Amino acid sequence: MKAGHRQVKRMTGAMRTIHWVNVISMIVAVITGLYIAHPYYQTFIADDAVNTYVMAWNRWGHFIVAIIFDVTSIIVAYLFFFSRFEKPYKKVLPTAKNIKEFGEVFLNLITLNRRKNFDSTHSDSFNTVYFLIFHILLAWMLFTGLQLYVEGLESGLSSIGSWWPAMLHMVTDWTIPVTAWMIGGGPTATIMDVRIVHHMTMWFILSWVVFHIYYQVWRTIFWKEGDIAIVVGGTKFVKENKA
Repeated sequence: MKAGHRQVKRMTGAMRTIHWVNVISMIVAVITGLYIAHPYYQTFIADDAVNTYVMAWNRWGHFIVAIIFDVTSIIVAYLFFFSRFEKPYKKVLPTAKNIKEFGEVFLNLITLNRRKNFDSTHSDSFNTVYFLIFHILLAWMLFTGLQLYVEGLESGLSSIGSWWPAMLHMVTDWTIPVTAWMIGGGPTATIMDVRIVHHMTMWFILSWVVFHIYYQVWRTIFWKEGDIAIVVGGTKFVKENKA
């Protein structure tokens, strides 16, 4: 440990596991999702029947990682309010303290660390709000994705019974008019509106990821507190306050 610094725990083992599971799941989801939208590779065998299986395996993989996202999202939502380590929801409440901290972190970013009037020991309001945006985008992605999935069960049946498609319709059919409104579809809402917005949301999430990686590297370079190591060891190092 560098002299004058102390080690601070920032992420639990559970949250680090969720983080890396989500990273792997997102990579698989993007690869398979782009293939489902527009098959960009085929097998070396010029046989439509074989390539049909390729599409089936891509759909299966996409569905499996979507289920993983569902599970991790439920866990994260619970920990957002009830974690014994820290309760992130307290950082997104529009209190005077949080608003001031949010502004100071933003100014720290755009001034390239020339101004740093906040405590970086623990998660700040700016980063917490940024992660909240990610999970909102992810939730929207999951709802629209499940709507696309249940739309394929045209018979209203599934291998586990009719209750499954019925439940999915109940909780996701609202995405059709909402997505139509988002892209100006109006009263002629169709499942294609959901497909378009589902695809667009993927690019928003990828943009979020790009800035997230950039910001973690940025903080590591400018703050010199080892922030990028948080998702590996769960800790960072902060300067000791000298009395």
